[in-house]
Amino acid sequence: MPNSLIMFTAISIRNLDHYFGNGSLRKQVLCNINLEINQGEIVILTGPSGSGKTTLLTLVGGLRSAQCGSLQVLGQELCSADAEKLVQARRNNGYIFQSHNLHGSLTALQNIKMGLELHQHIELEEIETRAVQILEQVGLGNHLHYYPNQLSGGQKQRVAIARALVSHPQIVLADEPTAALDSQSGRDVVNLMQKLAQEQGCTILMVTHDNRILDIADRIVNMEDGKLVNSQKSLVISH
Repeated sequence: MPNSLIMFTAISIRNLDHYFGNGSLRKQVLCNINLEINQGEIVILTGPSGSGKTTLLTLVGGLRSAQCGSLQVLGQELCSADAEKLVQARRNNGYIFQSHNLHGSLTALQNIKMGLELHQHIELEEIETRAVQILEQVGLGNHLHYYPNQLSGGQKQRVAIARALVSHPQIVLADEPTAALDSQSGRDVVNLMQKLAQEQGCTILMVTHDNRILDIADRIVNMEDGKLVNSQKSLVISH
């Protein structure tokens, strides 16, 4: 990967705190988070349930507004950002969740195209071409017109990955993408994410409890009780 990509900071988090609730019910869920992630880096967030991993992911993704501290994503400050700024930020991201969240009434191809249609600068003909190409890349070229209920769990998650990456986002945010999959399907899915992300030069921030896939990470960041407790390079780097 070019050094110019490696040196660019995609996500910069400084002294970030976050709370849920108000008054006597107010509870701190993130405490003094400091983290920098470079463009093209694959970072995995691990830790117990309830430690704040998904909350941090949603803040980075602009799905809710950060409250205290600094959260800069692709150079834009998202702390105390208004709704319009959060919408703009989300357009730079691809999202992959534990549940594939495909529309059951749409085919695999239509699910992919729907995501691209939000980008008004992409011509209709290019939308069709790119949607077909990405499904071929994830090994579903023969399943373009299958509906989600005709696909296996691993195939549905491949469509979800294709949908997240087809617009060439600068950041991919993944929340437990292998949790509902068996061992082989989970491995196939993360290998695919890694391959496509490397080809596109995008940054991946992934939350997982799945110890079987930690080796795809450039760095593993552990959270506990809303705090980052340590950060380490993956012991096995497969790329």
